Amino acid sequence: FGIMAGKVKWVTDIEKSVLINNFEKRGWIQVTENEDWNFYWMSVQTIRNVFSVETGYRLSDDQIVNHFPNHYELTRKDLMVKNIKRYRKELEKEGSPLAEKDENGKYLYLDFVPVTFMLPADYNLFVEEFRKNPSSTWIMKPCGKAQGKGIFLINKLSQIKKWSRDSKTSSFVSQSSKEAYVISLYINNPLLIGGKKFDLRLYVLVSTYRPLRCYMYKLGFCRFCTVKYTPSTSELDNMFVHLTNVAIQKHGDDYNHIHGGKWTVSNLRLYLESTRGKEVTNKLFDEIHWIIVQSLKAVAPVMNNDKHCFECYGYDIIIDDKLKPWLIEVNASPSLTSSTANDRILKYNLINDTLNIAVPNGEIPDCKWNKSPPKEVLGNYEVLYDEEMAQSDGPDRDLRSRPGQSTGVKGNRARDSGKPVLTTWK
Repeated sequence: FGIMAGKVKWVTDIEKSVLINNFEKRGWIQVTENEDWNFYWMSVQTIRNVFSVETGYRLSDDQIVNHFPNHYELTRKDLMVKNIKRYRKELEKEGSPLAEKDENGKYLYLDFVPVTFMLPADYNLFVEEFRKNPSSTWIMKPCGKAQGKGIFLINKLSQIKKWSRDSKTSSFVSQSSKEAYVISLYINNPLLIGGKKFDLRLYVLVSTYRPLRCYMYKLGFCRFCTVKYTPSTSELDNMFVHLTNVAIQKHGDDYNHIHGGKWTVSNLRLYLESTRGKEVTNKLFDEIHWIIVQSLKAVAPVMNNDKHCFECYGYDIIIDDKLKPWLIEVNASPSLTSSTANDRILKYNLINDTLNIAVPNGEIPDCKWNKSPPKEVLGNYEVLYDEEMAQSDGPDRDLRSRPGQSTGVKGNRARDSGKPVLTTWK
């Protein structure tokens, strides 16, 4: 949501009328080509140009833009995993209870991304891991693409070699960064509803990384596949079974244009409460919130925390049949076009509420304000994490505040009395 003074072209596929209605409703401006003040939604490429050393642009105090300069540290698939791995190792070195492991060497609290390797760089490491479990299925994704483009599943090493040949690379060493892929262990036991796989699209607004302050949007949704799920290897090439992206599913014969294969998060919660119980449902959503906060903390040290910037991320989460959530990826430009009537309402409200936090009271933008808006302007957002508040309660507050868990002197887990515990991100 780039709020820019000056003449800049509309640069994404967002419906112009939605933004114009939002701006005019606030009485900020009449959006015309002749106005001195114009408001624009900016693409990641435009942001790169704005912050590029070569262009020489300098933002003034009344210019706010909707991406951080190096947002890709979280939103590129390979960099997201790299930063999370680095974050875990740093916590280990510090002796933090957050990095505690079980007897099998798995993180107790930070095991929320599938086992992932970068290709071509980590090819030998991947082969070593693959041979430990030769019957496993892996999913390959190009690092810099979206909407399900270029994704495929493999369960044999020969398929990797074929991909390498098809990519016109003579070896795994010579491949350029543009052709880089991530390969992740496929979650082959997803939670199914009606026999179909789904994932969650959740919106998270970050107003500042240092100190970290982020907001969770209550109105996320589930995206369902149109074809019933099967782990059968004969269906590995059927993307209507495995990929939830609307850009993929809308081309399926069974795609429903009325509901778009989507469920609201509130409907999912009701379903889980009625089938699994309220306690485990609350635990699931608390773990999802935990994942989001920890992923943001992982990139905070390397993020260019420019005062002119804020960002609304689209988080993709998959839940397995044991009700364990997994972070799949984070989108810098989550789709804001509407495929259904409910979609349009949701995304209109998302834009409206985001602008109310980024520019409180509908005033002219000012990058110097403290970025802590009053509660009454949050709309459908709720504070997910406020680092300043968390630090006031000690370094292990995050772990202690997870429901059902507390931390002893040495980081050993202990059950509490079952009473609900206030979390720092709510």
